[in-house]
Amino acid sequence: MIMKVQNVSCARGGAPLLEGLSFSLSAGQALILRGDNGIGKTTLLRSLAGLSSPFAGQIERDPDEVVYGAHLDGVKTALTVQENLQFWASVYGQISCHAALEAMNLLGLQNRLAAHLSAGQKRRLGLARFMVTASKIWIMDEPTVSLDGPSTELFQKMLTQHLEKGGIAILATHIDLGIVGARTLDLTLFRAHYSAKYPIDPSNFDEALI
Repeated sequence: MIMKVQNVSCARGGAPLLEGLSFSLSAGQALILRGDNGIGKTTLLRSLAGLSSPFAGQIERDPDEVVYGAHLDGVKTALTVQENLQFWASVYGQISCHAALEAMNLLGLQNRLAAHLSAGQKRRLGLARFMVTASKIWIMDEPTVSLDGPSTELFQKMLTQHLEKGGIAILATHIDLGIVGARTLDLTLFRAHYSAKYPIDPSNFDEALI
């Protein structure tokens, strides 16, 4: 399994953000994206996940092996914690969600309605969803938002185990997660500039991408 990005450029609202971006990841590798707010981290992640198309270049990966986590937790507030995970497990053809509940310290909350969870608990539930998908490629946008120190450590352990099993992870984060062997990519080096090769046509792009 591999993810390969070749000479990719991204734009938002018709405005170029990133250009000339290339990298490849194999099983067990993680990539940390860095850059100032607004540089295009989320736009790039959405392109990598297949939710939008890059302005130029190619992205090679098995779309069936990708799971994406955005700023929102993806939690259904009318369901309990366990029902949320069982829903996602059924979508991805999995059976048990016990390991995910245990990994993110949710066993004691499994029967609580998600509407009654704190922001940190909802984030832990959203991260536990990654485990029940059994997807090989995790793409995450600021995954530690709302997490306290102990919960961040739980996430680090979950992510490390995913990589040890041959998974791939791409994360945009401003904190040091201490993932052994993780590569860091500073997107500032790929900041795009307006030029004749970028026809600025807002109708070609999704203004909602942030």
